[in-house]
Amino acid sequence: MSNSPSSTGSTSKKSVVDTAVANGSFKTFSNALRTAGMVDTLQGKGPFTLFAPTDAAFAKLPKGQLENLLKPENKDELVALLNYHVLAGRSSVADVGKMATAMTINGLSAPIELSGTKVSIDGALVTAPDIASSNGMLHGIDKVNIPTRH
Repeated sequence: MSNSPSSTGSTSKKSVVDTAVANGSFKTFSNALRTAGMVDTLQGKGPFTLFAPTDAAFAKLPKGQLENLLKPENKDELVALLNYHVLAGRSSVADVGKMATAMTINGLSAPIELSGTKVSIDGALVTAPDIASSNGMLHGIDKVNIPTRH
């Protein structure tokens, strides 16, 4: 495979976190990652697949829930919630659509649904698929997924 300029455009030199920040639609998600202390990990080698709720998705949370999650005393809960939006490995929406469930890095599996060409993870529709980064793949979703405690 050559290193011609035409073959380098598919993957950004930015990490999944930097890609989310640069996108502009994931400010709340990026802030939550910083608050949770997860930025360094997600800027690491990876690869990671992030299902990043958009700012509009965070706005749908019940009043006060986000503010409560961002409090220092709730860091463990915030980390668990954010880890429920991350998969190990680099997966495109096409790859994810072939799965019945996806194992998140918090240890819980999230159900995957494929309806035509639309993919959902735990009820969150992928609205901005396949945003490539240097260490993974970012997919914007329209809902914040809350991990279910067993």
